[in-house]
Amino acid sequence: MAVGCFVFNTATELLMIKRGKEPGLGLWTIPGGRVEFGESLVDACRREVKEETGVDVHIGPMVTVFEPRIAGYHYVIIDYLGVPAESSTSEPKAGDDASDARWVSLDTLSDFPLTTDLLPVVRQALALADETGFTGPAVADGDD
Repeated sequence: MAVGCFVFNTATELLMIKRGKEPGLGLWTIPGGRVEFGESLVDACRREVKEETGVDVHIGPMVTVFEPRIAGYHYVIIDYLGVPAESSTSEPKAGDDASDARWVSLDTLSDFPLTTDLLPVVRQALALADETGFTGPAVADGDD
């Protein structure tokens, strides 16, 4: 079981990481990772974003669930929307298993080597963000 987080900022950029380990070594994707025993999905999402980018986030609604099977790995991944917390630093710093982390303009996403099927889910996440008007903790962190 794993989580991922589509974190958009006010400049309509997406928080991205470059994978430093398999699966997807060298590919760009959203921050995320495995859920630890006893951890809620929302807490896992918040922790993974912080560990991989140094950015504190508020977690919003669920975007999608999917089951990738890549290079001998089989995951169930639940993706959420997120926004930077007011107290968060604006400049990400790669940590944990990310070799790079940065804000990426949505206009330049296709210039990056991305994990499989990321672009359609980015569009889905953007549509959900527009539909729900998610901008912070009022919607999100009630699951704590």
